[in-house]
Amino acid sequence: MFVTILRALLLTACPAAAMFGATLAVEVTAPTALKAPVIGHDVTQIGPDYYTFRYKGIRNVFLVTSEGVIVTDPIQPAAARVLREEIRKITPLPVKYVVYSHEHWDHVSGGQIFKDEGAVFVSHENCLAHFDDLPNPDIVRPDRTFKGPRHDLTLGNHTLRLRYYGRNHGDCLIVMTPEHVNVPFIVDLGTAGGMPLPFIPDYSLHNWVRTLHELEAEPFESYVGGHGIPVAPKSRLTERREYLEALLAETKRELDAGTSLERIPDVVAERLSQRFKHLRNFELWVRDNVRRTITYYSMGW
Repeated sequence: MFVTILRALLLTACPAAAMFGATLAVEVTAPTALKAPVIGHDVTQIGPDYYTFRYKGIRNVFLVTSEGVIVTDPIQPAAARVLREEIRKITPLPVKYVVYSHEHWDHVSGGQIFKDEGAVFVSHENCLAHFDDLPNPDIVRPDRTFKGPRHDLTLGNHTLRLRYYGRNHGDCLIVMTPEHVNVPFIVDLGTAGGMPLPFIPDYSLHNWVRTLHELEAEPFESYVGGHGIPVAPKSRLTERREYLEALLAETKRELDAGTSLERIPDVVAERLSQRFKHLRNFELWVRDNVRRTITYYSMGW
């Protein structure tokens, strides 16, 4: 196992972690491009008993407690097997809970290995409709769900706070934060240094912006994303929100001006490049982002 404890560039990046003696390094210079690791796997300790596991291009987090382990997204069957081996190198205690961040298969497949060992699976209740509508044999249906904006999952000496912000990326995505280390796990809402997916599938654009505003107002300084680097500064969420706001504003500006639909992607891409060309995959995906936004304004979805 490759385990790194991130050395402190800024202890102020996470006051709670500093209080407990954890050290964190966060990338603080912007605008900059960030390379996304996509090969192999690794485990990074974020704070006391709090880790992020990466398998190829996808991340989860897990929390070791005095009575067992809370695991989040199992990713896929091959990843879950590697994750179980890595956890065993840290603790002999069993995985007691698996918590889904949302319903998408690239994050929540492969949990059967933990179910076979007795783990209880948890999600927001809105995820059930997705799992029932399009079943996937690699996805374990949650045993326990919660509704509303808040749920605290306590195991042994630690609590994982689960927070629901309403519709944004789908309608069941939750943000998870250990009570003792104020570094939340925020999946797919703001991948540090990267672009949104080309056609931004399954996102409500205005609710996405609203959620990012709400997250920015909360008292944390760094977070773990579902992709990319282990820990990113909150400024990367702001960067994503500002990109989305500019995407919406500039696309609507051209629509209102009567610019032909064929020309709008190039016009908006050029304008956005002045601020955001450093984002990973900008040139590849920006025009598709614009086309998706044209649909948002012309079709209402």
